[in-house]
Amino acid sequence: MPSLTVAVSSIVLAAAALLAFLVWQARQRRRMRRRADPAHDYAVRASWRPTAGKLNFSSYVYMDVDGDGVYGLADRPMAGIMVRLYDERGGFLAAARTNSAGFANFPMSSRRRRARIRAPGTYRFSVSVPPGWRASSGNEDQSIRLLAAPGSVAGLVGEDLPKPVGLAPVRVLSCRMPAATEATLSVMGKGQILDSRTLGAGAAFRFPLAAGADTVAISGGGLERQLALSAYPTDLGLLTPAVIVADAALSVIGFDHVTTRGLRKLPTGHAGLSWRNLNAMAGDHTKNSEGYVNGNVSGDHIAYTSSGHAAEFGRHQPFGLHSMMLTAAWLASEGETALIESWLGEVPVARDEITLSALAPCHYAPMLKAVTRVRLSTKHHWQLVVDDLVLVL
Repeated sequence: MPSLTVAVSSIVLAAAALLAFLVWQARQRRRMRRRADPAHDYAVRASWRPTAGKLNFSSYVYMDVDGDGVYGLADRPMAGIMVRLYDERGGFLAAARTNSAGFANFPMSSRRRRARIRAPGTYRFSVSVPPGWRASSGNEDQSIRLLAAPGSVAGLVGEDLPKPVGLAPVRVLSCRMPAATEATLSVMGKGQILDSRTLGAGAAFRFPLAAGADTVAISGGGLERQLALSAYPTDLGLLTPAVIVADAALSVIGFDHVTTRGLRKLPTGHAGLSWRNLNAMAGDHTKNSEGYVNGNVSGDHIAYTSSGHAAEFGRHQPFGLHSMMLTAAWLASEGETALIESWLGEVPVARDEITLSALAPCHYAPMLKAVTRVRLSTKHHWQLVVDDLVLVL
């Protein structure tokens, strides 16, 4: 009896497989006949029956660079942000991260079983706001009603699409004081002092910046300097007396003119410097690398440490190291530590450790007056993204 059961089961399976093959073969023949007939090349659709088509219903997330809560020209798509989808009863359906274009995609189809959205109803799209960030647009949770639309591609249509969700990092300022030296730090906005603090000798500081802060100035102890703040967290490193003067001519070194292609190793001579183990790459060249997208603050290309190895740039003639934007290349390396070391000839000038994020760059601004070599590395050998390198040449 067991052998008979097995034999019957085998026959049934074989018959089902044969039937499926015959159905597929018939479809192929019909498709070939249709394609062979020129009358169908540009035919006006006569029947709007439901199809088995599929569309992505998407939530869009952007980095709100100017912090105004409105998606504008200054803003950029954010990669790697988690978005969750819930049904009208609050049941969890799916989660997706935003891609390099800023879209978290949820497949929608009334006839495909694997689609995440399959039936009319009200769906909630919830953007997971990262720690240390704020939803500047105030709409991280949005509910959208979907209706049946039998003649549409997916058989469903939304009353609207989710509105763009803007995220802005909560800006912080970090610095370290040398031993036996005190100074005063002033945070300003539109020429007015918003905050003033005494920086004690040998201490490390980290504090939030007011929303309207645009400049930070340090006075006393021979550490005088002034920096225009960016939209990102700022780290001044160890404050040193040998600082770039306020009226120095700054040169912004970008990586967009290294290549018109997706990837090229940085050649010696770019911006008059020698380079080692740094590649110039389009921000969206590598799939699912959040930091290459989020760390790209200008143009299309960034530079990164090749295969996570230590990298260097420099020249024989001293130059000033003002600042650079540093980002972790991958969300999997969130919290990686960058080590930035600078020399003047053979003499060490600075050694700073910077905590990295793949979601936004850190504005590292040591403002060193004279260096000849700068070394970039990471503690755990993950790739480090560099953009907008600002020097005095």
